[in-house]
Amino acid sequence: MVGISTIHRTDEHIRTAVRDELDWEPRVQPHEIGVTVAEGVVTLTGRVDGYAKKWAAERAAHRVAQVRAVANDLALRTATGAERTDPEIAAAVAHALQWHAFVPVEQIDVTVSQGWVTLHGEVEWEYQRRAAEQVTVRVHGATVLLSGLAHSMPERAEVERVVWSAPGIREVQNHIAVAPVLS
Repeated sequence: MVGISTIHRTDEHIRTAVRDELDWEPRVQPHEIGVTVAEGVVTLTGRVDGYAKKWAAERAAHRVAQVRAVANDLALRTATGAERTDPEIAAAVAHALQWHAFVPVEQIDVTVSQGWVTLHGEVEWEYQRRAAEQVTVRVHGATVLLSGLAHSMPERAEVERVVWSAPGIREVQNHIAVAPVLS
């Protein structure tokens, strides 16, 4: 049977190892991040200035042996003016839809409210509906996460180029897959 003092000692060992791992992670500032451990579960707290730092800290904690799980409670500290306004988001969505070859943009209405994008309209074919909604854009501070499906590498690259053209973007993580060509 494992005693409470053994668990505490193991948790302290894990906490020290996570702090050491954060010291070696070049993308984070370890003094910004608090680390607590309870029964092998690591909780990260504090404020970082970018989504990439948040995920780098999480990955660093997961690299430590004996970590059972990580609760990433790091908050993002955004620079003033870094948030996108609804008109900026609406313009970016409209522009992205215009560049998509399979979307009849004249039949789709874009509505943005408090950062949420809604597409309304009627299209003739199911593939057109799916094309309009298949790329997901998530914005966290100055970082944009892209996911979904593109029909070609140039289309994938164009989506990323359009996102980079938005003001205040410091990082784009492009996870868009290219659909295989079926013959």
